[in-house]
Amino acid sequence: MPGNSQRRNIRQVSKKTAAKGTGGKNKDTLKGRGKTLPADERPWHKAYSGTEKLPSKTAWKQDKERKAAAAEGRTPKIGKPGTKDTTWGKGGTGKGTPTRRTQAARGAATRTGPRVSPGRKSATPKDAPELLVGRNPVVEALRAHVPATALYVAQGIDVDDRITEIVRTAGDRGIPILEISRAELDRLTGGVLHQGVGIQVPPFAYESFEDLLAASAEHPEPLLVALDGVTDPRNLGAVIRSAAAFGAQGIFVPERRAAGITATAWRTSAGAAARLPVAQVTNLTRALKQAQSEGFVVVGLDADGETDLYQLEAAVGPLIVVVGSEGRGLGRLVGQTCDLRVSIPMVSEVESLNASVAAAVALAEVARRRAA
Repeated sequence: MPGNSQRRNIRQVSKKTAAKGTGGKNKDTLKGRGKTLPADERPWHKAYSGTEKLPSKTAWKQDKERKAAAAEGRTPKIGKPGTKDTTWGKGGTGKGTPTRRTQAARGAATRTGPRVSPGRKSATPKDAPELLVGRNPVVEALRAHVPATALYVAQGIDVDDRITEIVRTAGDRGIPILEISRAELDRLTGGVLHQGVGIQVPPFAYESFEDLLAASAEHPEPLLVALDGVTDPRNLGAVIRSAAAFGAQGIFVPERRAAGITATAWRTSAGAAARLPVAQVTNLTRALKQAQSEGFVVVGLDADGETDLYQLEAAVGPLIVVVGSEGRGLGRLVGQTCDLRVSIPMVSEVESLNASVAAAVALAEVARRRAA
């Protein structure tokens, strides 16, 4: 007797279930990342013994281990920096590093820089050059005399007045002009809209905080500006421009969780970043206390400050103006370290000012009092 499977017009449904496991593009997640580098080749391990620059955090770890070993009367378990080659040198002297002949046989270009484990990506170093893209930004940067090391122009670009000015200005200043394919420019910019043009900006050379403090103290009217957690490079550039305009001798910013001097900050400063020293400090509170010991009065801008800006008698002496971040303002420890917290008088309808605008208003009042 025929069963249900023999009925006419029956809908056949496959009983095959979905394959277990990960497939498609996600199958790459099952692949290993290669052999892990030994401890003495990892820059962030206390046993690091490589020839690359020793990170400050690693140096701190090694120093901590030395002190602990001395207290316990044992040998410190740390590496010996500079004793093991950890670079892709021309000859490849490190263990497991291909020689030049081996690389040539494989058709690979000679690599330079620190080695990483197979399958792992090396982090972009902080001192790597930055690429500023877009026709208007590039024109503005060149007009502001931002130091550029190369100009990239896409092949077949539509030439307009801005491109003509960019190429002419770069040629007049001796900046190398490189014509590359649009695909290569896409790769360099990481897919950012570049409009066929970009300039390479070298890493900014920061001033030592001790040198900045000493140079300002020798000035007839010492004035410095500190930024507490300002993360927008455009605000940083605008503050640098205001500080240079109103007679400040320099600016210092935290190394972490704060904007540094990027191409955007260069452009916003309208060239002032080339004339005004900028320093980075590990701990802003400690830096302010050091300045106080040198005779500086630290003034923090705070909407709820107890001192009115127009009544700031300390403006005529050695002064540091601290500007808070765009959102939270001054940090708790920084606010407690300040000798005075100063508010800018405003109408009640406006809650607060932008960080760069507040800095400009405060510096203008300081300059007015000193001129009087």
